[in-house]
Amino acid sequence: MTNEHYFSESPSAPGADIERTVHLRGREYSVLTHSGVFAHDKVDKGTAVLLDKVPEPVLSAGQLAVDIGCGWGPITLALAREAGAGEVWGVDVNERARDLTRKNLERSSLTGTVLSPAEAENALDGRGISLIWSNPPVRIGKEALHELLTTWLDRLAPEGIAYLVVQKNLGADSLQRWLQGQGYGCNKIASAKGYRILAATRVAQ
Repeated sequence: MTNEHYFSESPSAPGADIERTVHLRGREYSVLTHSGVFAHDKVDKGTAVLLDKVPEPVLSAGQLAVDIGCGWGPITLALAREAGAGEVWGVDVNERARDLTRKNLERSSLTGTVLSPAEAENALDGRGISLIWSNPPVRIGKEALHELLTTWLDRLAPEGIAYLVVQKNLGADSLQRWLQGQGYGCNKIASAKGYRILAATRVAQ
């Protein structure tokens, strides 16, 4: 079950949802988590750093913000709270995670769409993404991570930007160099608690 939250569409971990209180960008939320999803017992440190360091999202009507690998939804919740007129999607391969994110959006009276990667691909239908916030699953392996990131970065709108949090000890600096080598814009905008926040664009700027 070690990495089931990364790979399984329908995880097998038994048990009931657990209610927790968490703080995201200065606000308190009552959320549901489950042992079958990533960081079920707390807000993951990388996610906390991302939410602390990224600038406030400024989205106009029709613009889209996406949380890639939403888990039980902390980043999606924060985006939905602050996205203004923009549209927010949480995307995850894990069916249980998607269900929890939907429940947590509803519990906080927030609006967002929760999709599997395949559903998101169909729903985009060529539409550009204005903003990505993500704590990407680096432990899936370098090749799979590179494929995941390039797939989503290629879907950014021309003015779009992706904020990624990556642990320094798990290759944040080498990932930045790799993305730059692939022709993407990628700059480090902040560091905290052993994590880097990378700002990536579809092409180098």
